[in-house]
Amino acid sequence: MDNSFFEALSTLGSEANVDTDLLVEKVKSAMLKAARKAYPDSEENIRVEIDPTTKTFEMYLMQTVVDDEPIDENEVNIDVAKTIDPNAYVGGTVPKRLDIAKFGRAAAQSAKQSIKGDLREINRERILGEFQDLENDCITCQVSQVEPGGTATLLYNKTELYLFRNEQIPGEVLKEGQMVKVYITTIANKQKKPIIKISRVRKELVKRLFELEIPEIYDGTVEIKAISREAGSRTKVAVWSKDPNVDAIGACIGPKRARISAIVSELNGEKIDIIPYSEKPEEFIAKALAPATVLSVTILSEEDRTCTIVVPNNQLSLAIGNKGQNAKLAAKLTGYKIDIKPEFDVLHTTEEPKEEEQPAAQPAEIVTENPETAEANDVED
Repeated sequence: MDNSFFEALSTLGSEANVDTDLLVEKVKSAMLKAARKAYPDSEENIRVEIDPTTKTFEMYLMQTVVDDEPIDENEVNIDVAKTIDPNAYVGGTVPKRLDIAKFGRAAAQSAKQSIKGDLREINRERILGEFQDLENDCITCQVSQVEPGGTATLLYNKTELYLFRNEQIPGEVLKEGQMVKVYITTIANKQKKPIIKISRVRKELVKRLFELEIPEIYDGTVEIKAISREAGSRTKVAVWSKDPNVDAIGACIGPKRARISAIVSELNGEKIDIIPYSEKPEEFIAKALAPATVLSVTILSEEDRTCTIVVPNNQLSLAIGNKGQNAKLAAKLTGYKIDIKPEFDVLHTTEEPKEEEQPAAQPAEIVTENPETAEANDVED
């Protein structure tokens, strides 16, 4: 057997991410099956020796030494045996080298199929062993290839994972060599060829990132109560502290905004609103509409989970958000259907003044812009 076999064996082990010693054992097993088909009466006496270090691959038929005429190929006369091994003796055995090339096409094909089947099983067990405990968790992968259609091939410990376009953050452009975090949503087809499904758009990814970056969440001092997300645009996270001495929002933001900035960076600049959770629905709903200011919250039905929100007129568009995004995320976060109304209905004006009456002068404080309103308008713009 020339060196090309061992080179192919090494390449196969590397590509399949299988230890060479284990692969050698599988090849031995496959070759034994093939040899037994070629020598059906000698299957118990066939030996296979494969040594990648010395690059030897031999198959032997262990023949019993007899002092008379052999009855079949499993026996050899003592005189012949001594030409193979000078120390041979009657009752002992000597190895007869078999020509692997003479096994025939059928035996070779059978061995090949057997090795393929073994490799599939090894790979299945390896993938399950590696990813079974990572299901519903976050891992860091390297982008190895991005196809024209947008599907990205990621590498995790030499295992290829596929991040499809609909599971990528909208607007994000992945580049080869880039390190990204993904969320393992599920492991499908476990009984045959496991498929690791990953995503960067699930809200669970945000939760895992918070756990990784914020020690107080990891150790349970601060708890994430709810998350609503529109990937690539905005996420709202409701947090609550079990310890009255720990500020949940401050812990999430971190010194000089370091913690939240790291999460935003990982999510390609996605905006994140950190909302203080409250067991009082009115308070929670009001905070959920941040950055808008809420004047009042009226729960219409606890059973149907509906409510009406009143906001200042100049905060209406901010509360609703672009294409209703802020209101939708607040509704998902709180679980309430939210109806947002302005403080004053500008469509219904009061009775017009009579001609002889002069309209009253507007108070100066109404003309003057409130600093908080100005800040809100700046955000909206």
